[in-house]
Amino acid sequence: MRRSPAALLLLCLFACTSVAHAWNGYGHRLVADLAEPLLDPQARAEVQRLLALEGASSMAEVASWADDLRSSGTELGRRSAGWHFVNMAEDGCAFDAARHCANGNCVVAAIREQAAILGDRARSDAERLQALKFVIHFVGDAHQPMHAGYGHDRGGNRVQVHVHGKGSNLHALWDDTLLGSAGLGQAAYADRLQLRPDQLTPDVGPYTPSAPAVWAEQSCRIATAAGVYPDKARINEAYLARHRPTAEQQMQLAGARLAVLLNALT
Repeated sequence: MRRSPAALLLLCLFACTSVAHAWNGYGHRLVADLAEPLLDPQARAEVQRLLALEGASSMAEVASWADDLRSSGTELGRRSAGWHFVNMAEDGCAFDAARHCANGNCVVAAIREQAAILGDRARSDAERLQALKFVIHFVGDAHQPMHAGYGHDRGGNRVQVHVHGKGSNLHALWDDTLLGSAGLGQAAYADRLQLRPDQLTPDVGPYTPSAPAVWAEQSCRIATAAGVYPDKARINEAYLARHRPTAEQQMQLAGARLAVLLNALT
C-alpha cells in the first residue's frame, strides 16, 4: 500500500520520537528509584537540599531532565546532545577517548565531568544542581546497551523490528519494550529490583573517574552479544523473555552505581 508524503512524515516523526529518550522516562525514573534507598544519610540530605532548590522532592522527578533539555533547542541542549552515548562497538568495545570521545563529547566524559562539578563544594548550588541532574540521567544512559553500541546504525536506531504488532527499532526495543513487557508499574518494578546495601557486589563500585568507561564497555559487550541483533525483524516473546533479565540487571547496576557515585561525591 502506497503512503502519502504526509503519512510518511508522521511515521518518521513517530519513529524519531520513540527513540529519543534512552531507557525512556520510565526507565530513568526507575534507575533513580533504585538508587535513592542506597544513599547514605549525608548524601541523601545533600541531594534533597539541591533538589529542593527547584521544588523537586525525589531524584526520579528530574531523571528525564537531560532528555527534555536536549529537545529544548537551547544552547546547552544542543551542546549536550552527544553526551548521552558513546559508539565503540566497531572497535571491540575497548574505550579510547581520542577515538570515541573527541572533545569530551560522549557519555563517559560527561559523567566524569558532571560528577566532578557535583563533588566540588566551591561551585555554586545552581551548578551543582545541574550537574546532579546530568549525573542521574547519564549513569542510566551508560547502562543502556545500545548507547554504547555501534555507530554505523546509530546504536540500533536504524535496525527496524516489529514487536507486539507495531513497527519499531532495536534501540527503542531496548529503551522501552523489554522492560515494558514485564507488565509492571514503576513502583512494583522498583520493589522487585531493589538491592540492599549488603547485596552490592565489587562490580558495583567504588566510584572512580575511570568507572564510567568500564560501565560503557560492559554495556557495549551486551549490545554486541550473540542474539541481541535478531535474525528476523519480527520480535517474539522468546526474545523478550531471554533479554529482559539482562535489561533488568543493567537497571540494578545503574541504580547501585549511581548511589555509590552520589555517596562518594555528596
